[in-house]
Amino acid sequence: MKVTTEIKDNDLTAVIDGRLDTTSAPQLDAEISPKLDGIKSLTLDFTNLAYISSAGLRVLLMFQKKINQSDGKMTVVNPNELVSEVFEVTGFSDILNIEKR
Repeated sequence: MKVTTEIKDNDLTAVIDGRLDTTSAPQLDAEISPKLDGIKSLTLDFTNLAYISSAGLRVLLMFQKKINQSDGKMTVVNPNELVSEVFEVTGFSDILNIEKR
């Protein structure tokens, strides 16, 4: 998995490429969590995310809770069909703000 981040003002955008699974979820957490202080908008670009496991979902839930504590907003953009289906089946589509751009 490859993560590219960009911070502008209070907005953090992370582009995630590859697979978000048991192996890579801790890497994503280590990359994003330290940058969340003062962030009001977190955008996770899943255009090139091929797969997400329950470990990946757990990390997303942690990010969502941290952003909510600072009255911010987290948005997942451009998940593919497989990732969207995982969100639907697990109920994450009701928890997360998901957009197709």
